[in-house]
Amino acid sequence: MVLSACAKDSGGVVAGATGVAGAACEFATPPSPPATPSAGAGEQAADGDRVDGSALKIGLAFDIGGRGDASFNDLAAAGFDRAIADLGIKEENTREVSAAPNEDESVKRSRLRQLAREGFNPIIGVGFAYTESLKVVAPEFPDVRFGLVDSAVEGAANVTPLVFAEQEGAFLAGVVAAYQSRKCHVGFVGGVDIPLIRKFEAGYAQGARAAAPKVVVERKYLTPATDFTGFQDPAKGLETAKGLIDKGADVLYPAAGASGIGVFSAVKQAGVLAIGCDADQYHQPALADTRDVIVASSLKRVDVAVYDFVRAAARNDLASLPKVFDLKANGVGYATSGGRVDAKLQGIVEGFKAEIIAGRIEVADKP
Repeated sequence: MVLSACAKDSGGVVAGATGVAGAACEFATPPSPPATPSAGAGEQAADGDRVDGSALKIGLAFDIGGRGDASFNDLAAAGFDRAIADLGIKEENTREVSAAPNEDESVKRSRLRQLAREGFNPIIGVGFAYTESLKVVAPEFPDVRFGLVDSAVEGAANVTPLVFAEQEGAFLAGVVAAYQSRKCHVGFVGGVDIPLIRKFEAGYAQGARAAAPKVVVERKYLTPATDFTGFQDPAKGLETAKGLIDKGADVLYPAAGASGIGVFSAVKQAGVLAIGCDADQYHQPALADTRDVIVASSLKRVDVAVYDFVRAAARNDLASLPKVFDLKANGVGYATSGGRVDAKLQGIVEGFKAEIIAGRIEVADKP
C-alpha cells in the first residue's frame, strides 16, 4: 500500500459515469436486507480454542509509514499486538522494522535476512513491496515461515499469501457515498497508481453506480506507479482532495495510506464528507480532529490476517487460512461509527453485502 504497473492519466471521471453536478441522486431499487444481519459491520468472529504461542519469536516488517499511519500499517500493528497478548508471546521475542519510501530492494532483503538470522519465525511482510525481496530471501531460510500481506511468491512453500478482496469492501463504501452525497457526485483519491489501489477505485465506483446509476465519480491518484511517496504525503492528499471538491465531489474516499490524513483535513475545511479506508478511521487517534466528517469506513482486516497467520503458525496449521480474505471470510467489510448511517441505509448496505457473498453480485477488481 500487488505488483507494479504503468501509470495512467492521473485524474478524471470514471468511464461510463453520467449525471449532473448539483442534482440529487435517483436511486436504483436496492436488494432486500437479509433476515439476520451478518457480522459485516466490522465485527470479528470468535477465535475458538486458546492457542499457546509462548515459544514463538515473531517479526513484523512494516510498509512505508510504519505505526501511526492511521490506516494499513496500524491495522497490521493491531493484529500483531493482539497476537502477542492472546498467544502469550514474550515482548522480548518480538521485533518491528519499517520500510522507507523508494528504498532499494537490497535494504528490504537485508531487513528480512536480519530478522531470520536472529531467529524470528514467523515473519510478516506488510505490503506487496516485500514481494521481490521475499523471492530472494525466503529460499535462503526454508524453515522460516513468512507471511506476505497483499501479494504472493510463486513456488515459495514457506511464504503464505495474505491477500484480500479489497474491491468488495470498497463497493459497500461506494453505496454509502452515493446515499450520503447531496450532489450525486463523489470522489476517489488513490495514493499510488498501482493495481492494488485500482481495486479500491473499481469497487467504489461500481458500488456507487449500483446504488445510483447516474452518480458522477471523480478519481485522482497522487503519484504514478514508480513513486511510492503517494502513501505518505498528507499535503499532497489535501491539495488533491481540494481539487476534487472544487469539481463538485461532496463525498471523498481515500485509499492512500497516511496521505489520507490530508484528504480528511480538506474535507473538513470544505464542509463535505468522507469515507474511511482499511481501518475504522473514525476511531483513529491521528484523525481525532477530523473524524466528524467520516460517515463510514471500508474495512480491510489486515489485523485479522496478521493475527490469524501468527495463530496458525503457533498451531502449525497454516493450511487452515483462507485463500482470500473476502467478505465471506470477514477479511473485508465496513464500519458505521459516528452515527450518520441510519438503520435504513445500513439495511441497504447489508442487502448489497449479502448479494456479494451469495455470488449474485461480482465486484470487478479493475476500473
